[in-house]
Amino acid sequence: MTHTRRFLALASAASFVVSACSGGTATTAPSAAPSGAAALDEVRLQLQWVPQAQFAGYFAAVEQGFYEANGIKLTIVDGGPDVIPQQAGSAANGPEFTISWVPKVLEAREGTPASDLVDIAQIFQRSGTLSVSWKDSNITSPADFKGKKIGVWDFGNEFEVTAGAKKAGLEQGTDYEKVIQPFDMTLLLSEQIDVAEAMIYNEYAQVLESKNPETGKLYQPGDLNVINWNDEGVAMLQDALFARASWLAKAGNEDIAVRFLKASFQGWIYCRTNPADCIQYTVKAGSTLGTGHQTWMMNEINALAWPSPNGIGIMDPAKWQQTVDVSLGAGIIKAAPPAEAYRTDLATKALEGITDDTKGADFQKGVVEVTEGGN
Repeated sequence: MTHTRRFLALASAASFVVSACSGGTATTAPSAAPSGAAALDEVRLQLQWVPQAQFAGYFAAVEQGFYEANGIKLTIVDGGPDVIPQQAGSAANGPEFTISWVPKVLEAREGTPASDLVDIAQIFQRSGTLSVSWKDSNITSPADFKGKKIGVWDFGNEFEVTAGAKKAGLEQGTDYEKVIQPFDMTLLLSEQIDVAEAMIYNEYAQVLESKNPETGKLYQPGDLNVINWNDEGVAMLQDALFARASWLAKAGNEDIAVRFLKASFQGWIYCRTNPADCIQYTVKAGSTLGTGHQTWMMNEINALAWPSPNGIGIMDPAKWQQTVDVSLGAGIIKAAPPAEAYRTDLATKALEGITDDTKGADFQKGVVEVTEGGN
């Protein structure tokens, strides 16, 4: 396919560019406790990005009243391209709970000043990061990056891609060119880069929702090469819930954390069995993405969280160690983090009393019909 023909596909893709929203604060909380009821504990949750189905479990927990039932009044703080959640969550007066990727927090813990964020619940059990190229490029493994323009996002989103290249013996700048791409697939569609970073629940779908000018039909998976970093041995743990160790150490805060986690887990369990409701809750929370795209995203997000073999929120020590090992090998961190960088006791306690299935062992990802522009 020629450069000119692919460039025409940008018109279709343009409707899917996610706006670069500033990280404003959106209050999403249950109604006030009834007169005479005990006061709710007020806490904040820092999102990693703008409202989308990636965070549907928390929106569902609000809408279903799970936080209020657990004595929590939650304020959800939007993220965005100008928000670094692990920095916001590390501040002494920052949100009590933060969603971030594990390697980003490991890096922040070695920063100046050092973050004291602790992983208290590992929500995503697998990575959603892909590297995508056109079929005729024959780029099917990290070794094929040599001499190519490799698109990534910055601020720690690129770690798996650069780690995969390093594992293949390639160095950035010497063997391949790293290009910072916008949070869309325009550079791939216009062939300004050879490979684009894409989340399986977002940007990958943006390509499939665009028209192929040669056929007049939507692009198909067969038009693309996809590198799934889970298959390359460099996948790292992504969305987790973090809290500052200094905040947890204050009297009563561990109890608040347990109740917050319990409600959040209930929200994710609800989205596993009621994805359509959770898409509507996401729209209500402020997402402007199309229904088709949100349906794709919710389906893929559920597949990152479920099944949770040890129970939702419980860390898999082997995956933690792989994340640490890859981070060390790629130079993301200088030393292994201390044992207290994650804990499972709060999540374990939060799971107590939840009568619904907390593991989702029988979960099967659904099949979603791709729609043009994600509408």
